[in-house]
Amino acid sequence: MNILSEIERRARSNHARIGLGIGEVSEKLIKSAENACEYAEVVLVGDEEKINAAGTHLEVIHSTEPSKRLIELLAEGKIDGAVRGTLSATKTLSALKKSLGINRLYRVALLETADGTPFFLAPVGIDEGNSIADKIELIKRGAEYIGRLGIEVRAGLLSGGRFEDIGRDERVDRTLADTELVTKMVCDKGINAGHYSILIEDAIKEANFIVAPDGISGNLIFRTLVFLGGGYGYGAPVLMEKVFVDTSRAKDDSTRAIMLASALKNPAI
Repeated sequence: MNILSEIERRARSNHARIGLGIGEVSEKLIKSAENACEYAEVVLVGDEEKINAAGTHLEVIHSTEPSKRLIELLAEGKIDGAVRGTLSATKTLSALKKSLGINRLYRVALLETADGTPFFLAPVGIDEGNSIADKIELIKRGAEYIGRLGIEVRAGLLSGGRFEDIGRDERVDRTLADTELVTKMVCDKGINAGHYSILIEDAIKEANFIVAPDGISGNLIFRTLVFLGGGYGYGAPVLMEKVFVDTSRAKDDSTRAIMLASALKNPAI
């Protein structure tokens, strides 16, 4: 299955009502939201005067606290999904947890390599997936969530070295052992998964869900690919029933994040 074609097809079919958070106003960001209208009914949430000064035909919901308002709209069902846009991560994710009663957030990012190969990546938060139990929960939720898009998951788990590197370093040995254990445990749960050691270049040939050894390395994989390596980040959906796609404030193109959010509308978990 072509992952991106399926996501685009579902987004067009759903044409969900998606709220985009506007903190810092960028004409390029607003233009990209207008371009996303082929995939969704886009609503901008932020300072109406500043947004209108940039010029747009999109609906604007005014708020001087857009992080809080965006989450309220999502919780109340007035939008089908939300994209963080240029809002503060701290304020918006805190509002999300408080409003929906979530103690811990799990995310999985949709990325595309420079040569056009799409894949999902987790963990992407530095505080995510840093224990065996947490990683198993993340993989389980991630596989279920990706399945919402009708995509058959193959998880590729990474560790800190090649298999033949055992004995070179205690920390590397621990990541190899931990990942071997996690791979067995998620396979026992019915998830199609394999352990690819540190060889991400091999994992990407067979797997569509790459699992980094920990949150720090996952975040570095994301940043290296997207900000240095010519790849692209579509956004990182939070693994929950309601649709919230986290994005980086460093990007001022929201088209594909909105497309992803629209594709995730009304899933059967």
